[in-house]
Amino acid sequence: MNQDSYSNQLLVLPSQRDHYQGTLNAPVVLVEYGNYECSQCGELHQLIQVIQQHFTSVFLEENRICVVFRHFIENTLHPRAQKVAEAVEAAAAQGQFWPMHDLLFTHQQSLDNGFLVEYADSLGLDISKFLQDISTQAHIDRINQDIESGYQSGVTAAPALFINGIRYGVGVARRRHRWTVEQIMAAIVAAIH
Repeated sequence: MNQDSYSNQLLVLPSQRDHYQGTLNAPVVLVEYGNYECSQCGELHQLIQVIQQHFTSVFLEENRICVVFRHFIENTLHPRAQKVAEAVEAAAAQGQFWPMHDLLFTHQQSLDNGFLVEYADSLGLDISKFLQDISTQAHIDRINQDIESGYQSGVTAAPALFINGIRYGVGVARRRHRWTVEQIMAAIVAAIH
């Protein structure tokens, strides 16, 4: 098969190396490729939070859905995205990926270095280690692995969402189209039936 045959499939499956909430063997696995400077990624983040809350309230357990986040950086569109990805990975090294992830999406308009340090401090991180990790690009290989896995699965722009390994929204003019909770939930229901 050629590369186009795979463009709707997630070729690098979620694993322990990923940042994820839930369990990897959950009935629903959402894999998002995104970056913290992209406004559409921020919108998708909010939708995913609503979906997670829905699954928790309906099924009264969190293990029905797994959410995976992978970096996908387009430096020409989002010049600060690389530095911000390094900051969230530096937080991850101290066990604070998801709290930093949420802070960065909440404060997308405030992603300069001073704010990154402020967020790290608010999470109780070791600031000298945090800054050292960023300045030495200690986690650049991990970020690049995420990006490469996106390319392998046909991702060309963020955000990209895969539901149980199948790309959501392919063929839709993404940049002009806003996804809704209802649309994503309908795709989830279709994926599990």
